[in-house]
Amino acid sequence: MFLPNGLARAAVRFRPAAFVGTFVALALAALIVSACGILLETGLRATVPPHRYAGAPVVAAADQKAHYGHGDSADSEPVPDRARLDASLVAKAATAPGARTAVADVTFPARSAKGPVTAHNWGSTAFTGDRLTAGRAPGPGEVVLAHAGVGDRVTLTTPTGTRAYRVSGTTGTGTAVWFADSDAVRLSGHPGRVDAVAVLPKPGVSTGTLAVQVSHVLGNRAEVHTGDDRGTVEDPALAAAKETLVGIGGSFGGIAAMVAMFTAAGAVALAVGQRAREFALLRAVGATPRQIRRTIAAEALLVAPLAGLLGCLPGIGLAAWWLGQLKDKGAVPEAVDLSPGWIPLVTTVGAVLLTALAAGYLAARRSSRIKPGEALREASVERLRFGWIRTPLGVAALVGGFVCAGLAASLTGEDAANASLGIVMLFMLAVALLGPLVARLCAGLFGLPLRGAGAPASLAAANSRTNARRLASAITPIVLAMAFSSVLVFMHTSEDRATARQQHAGILADHIVTADPGLTPDAVRQAARTPEVTAAVGLLKTTVLVPASGGGLTQASAQGVTGSARDLATVQDLDVKKGRLSLKPGEIAVDASVADSANRAIGDRLPVRLPDGTRAEPRIVATYGRGLGLAQVTMARADLAAHVSSAFDTELWTKGGTPAALTSLGTVLDRADYTTAQSVDRELNAWANAVMAAVLGGFAAVAAVNTLVMTVLDRRRELGTLRLIGSTRRQVLRMIRWEALLVALAGIVLGTAIALATLVPMMNGLTGEGPYIPPLVYGAFAGTIIVLGLTAAGLPARAALRRDTLEE
Repeated sequence: MFLPNGLARAAVRFRPAAFVGTFVALALAALIVSACGILLETGLRATVPPHRYAGAPVVAAADQKAHYGHGDSADSEPVPDRARLDASLVAKAATAPGARTAVADVTFPARSAKGPVTAHNWGSTAFTGDRLTAGRAPGPGEVVLAHAGVGDRVTLTTPTGTRAYRVSGTTGTGTAVWFADSDAVRLSGHPGRVDAVAVLPKPGVSTGTLAVQVSHVLGNRAEVHTGDDRGTVEDPALAAAKETLVGIGGSFGGIAAMVAMFTAAGAVALAVGQRAREFALLRAVGATPRQIRRTIAAEALLVAPLAGLLGCLPGIGLAAWWLGQLKDKGAVPEAVDLSPGWIPLVTTVGAVLLTALAAGYLAARRSSRIKPGEALREASVERLRFGWIRTPLGVAALVGGFVCAGLAASLTGEDAANASLGIVMLFMLAVALLGPLVARLCAGLFGLPLRGAGAPASLAAANSRTNARRLASAITPIVLAMAFSSVLVFMHTSEDRATARQQHAGILADHIVTADPGLTPDAVRQAARTPEVTAAVGLLKTTVLVPASGGGLTQASAQGVTGSARDLATVQDLDVKKGRLSLKPGEIAVDASVADSANRAIGDRLPVRLPDGTRAEPRIVATYGRGLGLAQVTMARADLAAHVSSAFDTELWTKGGTPAALTSLGTVLDRADYTTAQSVDRELNAWANAVMAAVLGGFAAVAAVNTLVMTVLDRRRELGTLRLIGSTRRQVLRMIRWEALLVALAGIVLGTAIALATLVPMMNGLTGEGPYIPPLVYGAFAGTIIVLGLTAAGLPARAALRRDTLEE
């Protein structure tokens, strides 16, 4: 049934323009879908080979996810920092029947006179292979390190303080330092906890057997890892990287796939619709509806598989570039490799083929079923018909978009953002389903000023009104490009502007001091004693998990404060809305949007997960309004310090003093330098949105150009007729340009309206302000669309008119 027949081969041969346009649209769709599918598979398969744990066949570690919900609604969220095990589990793991020994692994940052160093417990050398070159293993108050002599004394700063240690032994090279096991656990900043437990087997015990035995001994208090899975324990960033890749490939990929398939289907439907007269003639000479459908299916088989395969090749390249950029930004470990498996490629080709078959069948459905005479009459003059399927679905999508917009306007915080995401999708679906009707309305509205702009403009307005389906095919991808690009880009510019405003109003400190790996434990006390300093506050910056709407968890920026609430108010203006700021243990102040999302008020307990996943329920004592620019959660440093990998204060904020007097504590920034640095961080975080906007907007723009070219090339006979009745070449070209301008302006206006309907409630909920749309960026978007539209319509029109002139 689907073997290419003579009609299909002839159509491809004698109407190359339509099939080239269809081929380009399907290949572009395959590019987007395959790239996202490859990233999704890479995220699902991503592993990091173990290095530190390469000599430990079995490693037990804590679950790195915070679980919530019950039963079928149970879900989890990766913890912001590393979750750790109770130190008592080391001895427990050693009781496994096949275990020769179990060794704790403790790693934490420290600082020597020469700079930052990484500290370990000496027991971990049992599986890392590090060996002494001189001296002996460290005891209490002793260390082993390179570039020192046995018996020397070195000064090291750990999260618990600065003190001198005796060098008991040395190793070959490196900047690591080893403490005695008991000292490492105590000095790490999270006493009584270890990063992981490495279990070494007895002779003859296999890895699989030992893993089962250790898992049975430890029960649900730890997760047991073997093979490449040990790399996840060694590098917890892999879990976040997998979430990022799956999010891009899955969430964005789903949106991109839908947009790509809608656009490709529009191109296929346009190509088939342009041949309505041919199908009517075939019916008139005896072709059956089944033969028409078979011809369309055969044409799809001639074009779609090859387009899908060729589109997958640049799709692999796009996925590789995307992954490389994520590695450069530090979002994905360098050891993660691209996984271009056969599943996303085969799925892409299949999706492209099904899209072509379905779009072609639906476009020719009426022409193949009605009587030949009626088909000829409909092919000669376009009539606006309301489909019994498309029209109700389009109206439902339109109503749903307005409902979501109203709902988002009544919500705050993440609730508003989540509700806003559905707005753009529903409105875009409505535009795609109600395309001819929308195009007819746009032609009538935008065509009014053209009627008085001369004969070419008046003719362009008349053509647009009488060829709504052709106009809809060109408008839809432009709306897609404008709406999605605007939402993704202007969401970032709006957040960036709101954050900058909050920082400008909230930062009262004169100087901000930073250091690597952090500030010394006595830095706040030293700063307070510095001449002219009237207030000094240390901030431990991290991330916690707070309740989200619907019972889930979401990340929130947090600061643990060293100092009094009075000193904090001197260097920071959090814009307290309700309550009174306090920094007592067990108390918490949160941004008002966090409290609203959690449905909590002053005096309520807020269930949070600390950076390592530990549950806590501090009491809310204040809500404030500048969480986006400063921190969404504020609490005492003591409540956070034991739950982070680096327990050093991240920043020191001072009121008064001079940079010269504070230089000994670290790098000194003034207020302007600090806000600039924060802006750079926000730009890095917004990079993913910019790439998505470029990929999706670029695809839609190329699809719009492709559609306009197909449309103009199909009108060669019409343009020739205009020349025969006396129109000059210049008048015909001006008519084409006016039509292209009408299409571009209609798409820009509709896309802008959809973007605003999405951005206004989203930004009001997230920042309390309206969206910020930089005029130059918006002008670049609109100008690019207009230039592309005029070029895509003008060049093929010139070629068609030149050909007619030569034939004459």
